[in-house]
Amino acid sequence: METHNSFNDRFVFEGRAKTWSLFAIVIGIITVVAGLFLNTDREFSNLLLMGYYFTNVCIAGAVFCAIQYAAQAGWSASMIRIPQAFAKVLPIAALFLIAIIAAGIFTTHNVVENGQTIAKSYLYSAWTTHGLTDPKALNYDPVIAGKSGFLNLPFFFIRLILFLGLYSLLARLLINYSENEDEIGGMINYKKSFNLACVFLLVFGLSDPVYGFDTIMSLEARWYSTMFGWYNFAALWVSGLSVITLTIILLREKGYFSWLTENHLHNMGLFMFAFSVFWTYVWFAQFLLTYYANLPEEAIYFYRRWEPEFKPWFWLNIVINFAAPFLALMSRDAKRKTTVLKWVCVILILGHWLDYYMMIMPDTVGTAGRGFWYEEVGTFIGFAGLFTFCMLTALSKVKSLVPKNHPFLEESLHHHV
Repeated sequence: METHNSFNDRFVFEGRAKTWSLFAIVIGIITVVAGLFLNTDREFSNLLLMGYYFTNVCIAGAVFCAIQYAAQAGWSASMIRIPQAFAKVLPIAALFLIAIIAAGIFTTHNVVENGQTIAKSYLYSAWTTHGLTDPKALNYDPVIAGKSGFLNLPFFFIRLILFLGLYSLLARLLINYSENEDEIGGMINYKKSFNLACVFLLVFGLSDPVYGFDTIMSLEARWYSTMFGWYNFAALWVSGLSVITLTIILLREKGYFSWLTENHLHNMGLFMFAFSVFWTYVWFAQFLLTYYANLPEEAIYFYRRWEPEFKPWFWLNIVINFAAPFLALMSRDAKRKTTVLKWVCVILILGHWLDYYMMIMPDTVGTAGRGFWYEEVGTFIGFAGLFTFCMLTALSKVKSLVPKNHPFLEESLHHHV
């Protein structure tokens, strides 16, 4: 196998990786078109699921870069180009998510309720349906009316565009500073990266829970949980770490990033292990408090997920996303074995797809959403292909796979744990 040991070597995006990613995109397009014609509500739900997943993985890449700079971490310097490639795709992912949400809101279908025909959106109908905030309407809902100051279309889209726009802009600036550092050396760009990373993390920390409230929790607009934003952050972070780690492993198998050793993989495995436990803590805390209080307006969220159609997936979710990584990555040796890490990454990527599935489907299509068919499989494949194509294209445009003038590069190249 050819190896790429020179820092001046560039990643070449060609061969089977490019062919298969394009083929996956074609499968996704065919699936989406067929799903929109044959099973519109379910396909819109899958588009939201994968658009949200796609965007979150890209955000995780940007957050990873920001954390490394803010913490002045040395171990990760030689692998930073990979999460940077994720961050470069964020504007594309954000546009897809905004377009999916807009299409789901403004595309309506007629539903008969209480003897009257109502035009409902395919997405977010719980608060966008006409008449919910009008006291004179037959379908008036005082709870939704009380939230209309926050849940209204102009403010909703302003928040969504503002948050995703800020994440994309700040991530792009971080990448620019890193690439400028390669060109001119010195510490000035690293100092700028440190300052900007602190700003990014402040903006992200304050806005990400609201982003989760808007995009996912508002599907069930009568219900709320103050922990839901952090629960979504935990899923975002674990799934992002899993995709970053899997990308590192696959690229190393092709001869790239040969300077990354089992020590770097150990750190990534440690983070996946730790934050899978954190995800479980937030999941269990939200569930336990709701179960213990047993208030109808709170319990409805979990009641829907305990319907016979969803209950098996409800428990499988916790098994996949907690038990599997906890048992597989508990030992030091397991974190340093490429094969083990690769399979844990795959399990967590699929596991957090199931996690998002359980957040979305019971509220959008109800019990009809149980199970997985061509809409779920084809849409997942399509977005996986789209992410792979965009991310590897971004990586191929980097002049050097290593930030050659990063002040902590030598520490990273000699990293040992």
